[in-house]
Amino acid sequence: MNPINVGIIGVSGYTGLELVKMLITHPRFNLVYCANTEGQTTVSELHPCLFGVCDMPVESVDFQKASECALIFLALPHKTAMQTAKELLAQGIKVVDLSADYRLSAENYEDFYCPHEDLDNLSHAVYSLPELHGNIAKDALLVANPGCHVTASLLALAPFLSYIDLTQPIFIDSKTGVSGAGKSPSASVHYVSVNDNINCYNIIKHRHAVEIEQHASALCEAEVKVTFVPSLVPMTRGMLANVYATLKSDCDVAAIMEEFYANKPFVRVRNAPPHTKMTSGTNFADVYAQAHGNALVSLCAIDNLMRGASSQAVVNANIMMGLDEELGIPKMAYVP
Repeated sequence: MNPINVGIIGVSGYTGLELVKMLITHPRFNLVYCANTEGQTTVSELHPCLFGVCDMPVESVDFQKASECALIFLALPHKTAMQTAKELLAQGIKVVDLSADYRLSAENYEDFYCPHEDLDNLSHAVYSLPELHGNIAKDALLVANPGCHVTASLLALAPFLSYIDLTQPIFIDSKTGVSGAGKSPSASVHYVSVNDNINCYNIIKHRHAVEIEQHASALCEAEVKVTFVPSLVPMTRGMLANVYATLKSDCDVAAIMEEFYANKPFVRVRNAPPHTKMTSGTNFADVYAQAHGNALVSLCAIDNLMRGASSQAVVNANIMMGLDEELGIPKMAYVP
């Protein structure tokens, strides 16, 4: 079978690094193009861990060069991503966008980000969390890859949407490793700020809350409102989302979760609360639920850089190109 040429624009960051690591060993995808804003460097200069493994050049963004690709991964900040996607889509290049630019309705996006500059493509963008949306990405031109907090929260919440009393509060407490803040240094992710510390940020008003609400509401065709509290914890990678809700009546929550995720290769239903380390470096989402009367606690652990970004993007690309979703996706955790 012929290789499928792919590229990465925004290769400098942590999600770009994870994409490179998967794509250079992928059985069908052939990484032929890597770019960032400046260019004039190599992958191994940006990511010294890949010295002697991947030394391919990194160029500044060049849409003519990008035309060699059937599909491009965009690991760019919001706004920059939509400006780039517009040009790629005009050339018939498929796009998996890891930013927020195509995840939300125009109204929700502009409430939390900036004016949307690509409403035409937003109208046909496909939001794909594969366990919840099936093969919706197949033959899509543009896939919006869900965010990390949203992926973990929705995977914990979705099995119970028809069992939850939506008139009662839903609380989500989501803890993330520091890599979720990106590679650029700042005071909040400085070692002395993170070490031996845990802190909440953007309580209730976090812009991922509206993404959870929009897509949970679409899944159950009813309005879902959540109170979302993210926390930064002193670990490099990993995420644990805890969902607290009120059930309409007593039910076997473990059986519900088992049935909901039956035959879903990247969701593992655990019989005890999952640890983030169990999923590190993989695309697995480990879930667990317990109820006390009508009080529901549902948990999901993921690797924020992988299932929360890069490996989920490659799964979506597999689906887009008609490949097995498991092709080239890491399953061996970074343990110990």
